Amino acid sequence: MDELNFDRRLHAHLIGRQGSRADLNTPVLVLDLDALERNIVAMAETVRGRGVRLKPHAKTHKCVEIARRQVAAGAAGQCCAKLGEAEALADGGVSGLHITSPVVSAPAIARLIALNGTSDDLSVVADSPDNVADLARAASPERPLQVVVDVDPGLHRTGVTSPEAAVALARQIAESAALRYAGVQFYCGAHQHIAGYAERRAAMAERTAYLASVVEALRAAGLEPPLVTGSGTGAHRIDLELGVMTELQPGSYVFMDDQYGDCELAEGAAAPFERSLFVDTRVVSANTSGLVTVDGGLKAFATEGKPPRIAAGAPQDARVVFMGDEHCAVIAPDIEARLRIGDLVRLSPPHCDPTVNLYAAYHVVRGDTLVDIWPVSARGRGR
Repeated sequence: MDELNFDRRLHAHLIGRQGSRADLNTPVLVLDLDALERNIVAMAETVRGRGVRLKPHAKTHKCVEIARRQVAAGAAGQCCAKLGEAEALADGGVSGLHITSPVVSAPAIARLIALNGTSDDLSVVADSPDNVADLARAASPERPLQVVVDVDPGLHRTGVTSPEAAVALARQIAESAALRYAGVQFYCGAHQHIAGYAERRAAMAERTAYLASVVEALRAAGLEPPLVTGSGTGAHRIDLELGVMTELQPGSYVFMDDQYGDCELAEGAAAPFERSLFVDTRVVSANTSGLVTVDGGLKAFATEGKPPRIAAGAPQDARVVFMGDEHCAVIAPDIEARLRIGDLVRLSPPHCDPTVNLYAAYHVVRGDTLVDIWPVSARGRGR
């Protein structure tokens, strides 16, 4: 039995039963539907009327149902980090897909061209003349593949590294009958989590000035980009203000996690988005003074950053420490006297994207009631 069917066998009978969240088997990935819907609307309203398209990044949620809700609220489609994510969303009927990482191997390019034949408004980035040549050989003038020039913002992960290289690559794309020059991508991933708004804005303004120089070089060469795409949850308001981006790619705003919770997303104002994603755990041991053990550990959370934090069910100032693959310790004075075996402790993920990838399904709740189970459609689609 696969994991999704396992989740449904365990929990489908709880759907619609008042208070059924408390009866979920733990650890379990829980999605607060009301908060999710408010987040989707809040981002759509922020962008609406600004002359900028919203194309949220599905690498965060990897879920057809969430993608559909974003599109229904006005999004132009979805961004995908990997080809496999795009295939999964396309299988669910989602179109307007943009793949934000280069697709370079022969087997992957064959899959990309097949997807382009069935999925409307598909696009992919490239940063290499050799890759563009391979894409041109594989694609067909009858169904041209849209290609976006990926521009390195300074992270040196992917992207061309100068305005001159951007012009040369854009010209190569434009001159191929099997390809369509679709614009440029510029994603400042390292800037999204700068904690202070003013510091983050200053960093983004400096990088955006460079992006503007790339756009101007393309314009001077007769290759004005039809699209300038990028941004993220941390920089979306700043990029709207700076006015160079014509499409925004935020992802984590749908969930919010501890990393974004530590950022000032709106200058001098409360965060415009709410936490909607949690991992519910349960106390399994309380035998040590000042410590209880819950049943979610390294296998239940992304672990490249700090441990999760308390969302509910334990003192807010309690400290959470990983205790191995299956367990975390929740540490606070006399906590073993305040929590009993079986008590629920709700934890907030430190980093939502890789945490989601650990689970087969979202357990969707309104208040304390399970209302649905949604598959993580693109889980594990890393290629």
